[in-house]
Amino acid sequence: MRYVKQMKLYHDLLKSNEVKKSRLLGLDVGDKYVGLSVSDVNNKIASPLSVLVRKKTNIDLMATDFQILISNLSLEGFVIGYPFDRHKGNPDAVQVKLFIDELKKTGKLENVKYTFWDECFTSKNVEFLLKPLNLHPVQFKTVIDKFAAVGILQNPWRRDTWILLVGVKEVKCYTTKMIHNLHELSM
Repeated sequence: MRYVKQMKLYHDLLKSNEVKKSRLLGLDVGDKYVGLSVSDVNNKIASPLSVLVRKKTNIDLMATDFQILISNLSLEGFVIGYPFDRHKGNPDAVQVKLFIDELKKTGKLENVKYTFWDECFTSKNVEFLLKPLNLHPVQFKTVIDKFAAVGILQNPWRRDTWILLVGVKEVKCYTTKMIHNLHELSM
């Protein structure tokens, strides 16, 4: 895996889309799960994909899963959520770096480009929207992980991002600005 700056990944994506349609994979890395989202072929809308169980013993299997996704979905690179505005040595930041290092050690993703995107409050935004649905705790956590990855992938190049929550119990569509305003009203 090879780190590239955000705009470099986006520039490479635009260049590759002139020849073939490429997508991005969003990752929300947690201590137990990794939420995944994928962009559409025009890279305008992110959709939830799945949640991978994260264990020290399955990193090689996860790298293989990523290889399959890269091939099947024509992925150009990964956008990985990272807590930029927190204090140094933050456990969440350390966790993300360890995950990337573990994936690199497998040697299976050598040519994969990735970048980081600020994930602060991504999970909290989704949690805020889902609370009224009264989901089972396991379903609640899975949906949060998937849609946090959507928020990470949807945000990088769009200021007024739309987050679409589909198939839980109803369809809701919010801009990130609306979510921010809802947070302010609820405090």
